[in-house]
Amino acid sequence: MECKNCENVLSQDDDYCNQCGAKIIRNRLTIKSLFHHINETFFNYDNKFLRTFINLFRKPEDVIVGYIGGTRKKYVDVISYFALALTLSGLQILFLSKLDMDMSLYDTSKDLGRQQQAMFDNFYKFTTEYQSLVMMLYIPFYALLAKLLFRRYKKFNYTELLVIFLYAQAHFSIASVLIVPFIGIFEIMSFASLGMMLLFVQIIYFIYVLKRVFGLTGRQIFFRTLVFILWMILLFILCSILAAFFMINQGMLDK
Repeated sequence: MECKNCENVLSQDDDYCNQCGAKIIRNRLTIKSLFHHINETFFNYDNKFLRTFINLFRKPEDVIVGYIGGTRKKYVDVISYFALALTLSGLQILFLSKLDMDMSLYDTSKDLGRQQQAMFDNFYKFTTEYQSLVMMLYIPFYALLAKLLFRRYKKFNYTELLVIFLYAQAHFSIASVLIVPFIGIFEIMSFASLGMMLLFVQIIYFIYVLKRVFGLTGRQIFFRTLVFILWMILLFILCSILAAFFMINQGMLDK
């Protein structure tokens, strides 16, 4: 008998592959077994996804530093987690597009306000259409900022910082998918307020992750937090300018 995942030779009594660790499946797929697999994957407390999701709140250093150090079976790996975040974010955008959310940021009773609102609407459309690309492009900049901010600490190299922010960005995106739709459905706040709140919470969560993975005290992280926020604002402005140039080049702002 061979393992269907890695083709390793197994004995008839093996329940798991001694090479890749995969469970040996002997029975044919049925509706019952399919639902059982879904339950084990997504809803069982002891499964990888829930364990990863919960511990990225409780003790992110266990997930992230463990992965960097070689622990690859205990939690969902960083690429799979980030891919899941991209998928869920895409579904969230599709869902929100069906809602009649208040997207007004300017006074549209005046010509200038209508022009500004039209530019914002085009910008929002651009960022949502290319959200996956935008999310991926942010990560190298985040890692570079952290590399500069924590250059005195030789704990992580640049690639390992990429892993830290891939996990952090993916986790924040997945968590927001669980909250944002309810805010949209019940119209708890305007789109502008929601955007500001999410940006603030994202920065706080990133700082929390960096504090835990670097093992810093509150005093050690305070000054770096201020600098990180400043650089995040500058990065956002730079990305907005680049997006505006792209939109102009594509004729999206001609009107």
